[in-house]
Amino acid sequence: MVSSPPNPAGKELRNAALIVAAGKGLRAGGDVPKQFALYEGLPLLRHSVQAFADWGKADCIVVVVAADQHDLAREALRGFDAVRLVTGGEARRDSVRLGLQALADPGSADRVYIHDAARPGLNAAVLDRLARALDSHAGAVPALPVVDSIARGHDGVLREPVDRGGLWRVQTPQAFKLPSILSAHLAWPDTTEATDDACIAQAAGLDVAFVMGDERLKKITFAEDFTMVVAPPARMPRTGMGYDVHRLVAGKELWLGGILIPHDKGLAGHSDADVALHALTDALLGAMALGDIGEHFPPSDPQWRGADSAQFLAHAAQLVRVAGATIANVDLTIICEAPKISPYKHDIQARVATILDIQTNQVAIKATTTERLGFAGRGEGIAAQAIATVITGG
Repeated sequence: MVSSPPNPAGKELRNAALIVAAGKGLRAGGDVPKQFALYEGLPLLRHSVQAFADWGKADCIVVVVAADQHDLAREALRGFDAVRLVTGGEARRDSVRLGLQALADPGSADRVYIHDAARPGLNAAVLDRLARALDSHAGAVPALPVVDSIARGHDGVLREPVDRGGLWRVQTPQAFKLPSILSAHLAWPDTTEATDDACIAQAAGLDVAFVMGDERLKKITFAEDFTMVVAPPARMPRTGMGYDVHRLVAGKELWLGGILIPHDKGLAGHSDADVALHALTDALLGAMALGDIGEHFPPSDPQWRGADSAQFLAHAAQLVRVAGATIANVDLTIICEAPKISPYKHDIQARVATILDIQTNQVAIKATTTERLGFAGRGEGIAAQAIATVITGG
């Protein structure tokens, strides 16, 4: 078996999520393939994409769908603008291979987590266990021990019992070093079907470890699986913090909290440099573990030059909602020596509430100085810090 040496010290590994969703899902019935049918109020596929996004360690997410399913996938994943759709093949093995080839550009990813969209119960704990196993193995899969009695049968009659010792139920996602699993898929004979990607890896001589899986990773297969009584997720508060600073320069307009404020200087930045809305945006993204404003709106991208920062905050609010969460409240503090913020606090409060589509009593606006200390005290710039609380589940 081919094992995998430990990762070089200090090497930052890039992780790719590859979600297979190209099947017809006929056994589940319904008007659409099962991966696009509603499960616990959301399209089945969306649960897996959300899980990888919440994990926060997937540098890219690729979803493989059939040629005629792209519109369904885009609708199911509305709000996940960074997800890449790839057209799959006739069999699952073909779809995985095409997805791996789409990720094969040098430097695109070091590791890939191949997951079936029909397993919506993915969580970060399983992904972390797989990631640790990949430090010393070429592949890793989640698995659960077989606890029921096992027997062979024929014509409706039980035959000999089977010793369940050492038997495991293999789940997804299945994690591999990307070059190794791609080579294994390319070497697999076209005339032979594979039970899963671990089977293909083992046939190529790769060392595949297993980690503890999770009962919540049950595969949704039949129509009744969509109607199982599932305990609603517990309502849980999540809090994020944001902070931003911009320089004050002559000859620019001053935008704070979405309001144009008369002043002899304005803030310098790639967009309109509204530190207040930027801090709020980062606070919401932080609450949902969705990165930061620079990842969603890179300063290097010319389309955001001079952009209204209200669209950044509205985008963050939309991501909160598509994840099934609600905004409980936001608290913003603007830090500057001048101008005085007090005359504009109510206008800023109303503007932020409008952007977030929440009530004004869910928005707190405060201002303070630094007693003439530091860059803010010298009038060189303005800072803002924000806290956002969202409620998930329930």
